[in-house]
Amino acid sequence: MRLLVLGGTEFVGRTVVEDALERGWDVTVFHRGTRDAPAGAAVLHGDRLAPGGLEALAEGGWDAVVDTWSAAPRAVGEAARLLADRVGRYAYVSSCSVYAFPSAPGSDEDWPTVDADPGSGGTDYAADKRGGELAGEAVFGDRFLSVRAGLILGPYENIGRLPWWLGRIARGGRFPAPGPADLPIQYVDARDLAAWTLDAVAAGLSGPFNLVSPPGHATFGALVGACTAATGSGAEPVWLTPEQVASVGAEPWSQLPVWIPPGELHASLHGNDVSRAVAAGLRCRPVAETVADTWEWLVSIGGTAPLRPGRPAVGLPDGLEERLLAAADR
Repeated sequence: MRLLVLGGTEFVGRTVVEDALERGWDVTVFHRGTRDAPAGAAVLHGDRLAPGGLEALAEGGWDAVVDTWSAAPRAVGEAARLLADRVGRYAYVSSCSVYAFPSAPGSDEDWPTVDADPGSGGTDYAADKRGGELAGEAVFGDRFLSVRAGLILGPYENIGRLPWWLGRIARGGRFPAPGPADLPIQYVDARDLAAWTLDAVAAGLSGPFNLVSPPGHATFGALVGACTAATGSGAEPVWLTPEQVASVGAEPWSQLPVWIPPGELHASLHGNDVSRAVAAGLRCRPVAETVADTWEWLVSIGGTAPLRPGRPAVGLPDGLEERLLAAADR
């Protein structure tokens, strides 16, 4: 397979490139040149938002494209139109955020999506991802694959969610753990996402697929326990109820990464039906493996994960951990 990856130097894109190279595929990476591409990939440079930024893609042909773009939908459309006659299939890494909120627990790919403009210069994440889908579909039709990822974890994570938990737990001692411990979570390891996506383009799949672990694959308690085991810190989780967390004003998801208390938002983000992707070969590795490998990667780069430019830092600000522990002890 001849594969073109638009992006390919960070997190999901990098993982896709590495997987494809391991398969022996001929891989070309198109990116801005701010980071090195994986060794073994051919490299083309350009800025998708700049005038003439796609000139490096004016020639050449590929069996498939994987596009990880997360901003202005018009950039997806412009790339798709340029490549339409020289590429077999187009896979776009989208998001379950494209669904209209709140989605019902167990909803699948037929759930209504947010309004979006495929020609937009960028509005918000959900509309941009849906706009990217529409832009690509308009050009590639039944040769277009929408990979609607959920929460993505694993090595190379540049958002900081799992790295924050690993870093905090590695310091040891008592730490606040928002409960309940048996709260189910849905996520996908970037390597499982990459493997499924490459298998899907090779098999000629098209249309939207929810790409996240099946319900019940992991719990928040299992994630925390895996962090303790991987770091070997002997840290002690102090479990809090959602009410105790709320009492001190700690924010789910941003200040307590990954965690969302039971309720409507949790049901929407951690209750997606993934039977279509599972039937098409999705396999999700155990949470302990994802956590251990992420910790190994963090240690190898000095313990601090690089954050995507423009992303706010996640995790508890100074003083809030102490307030959470005090709330648990009351």
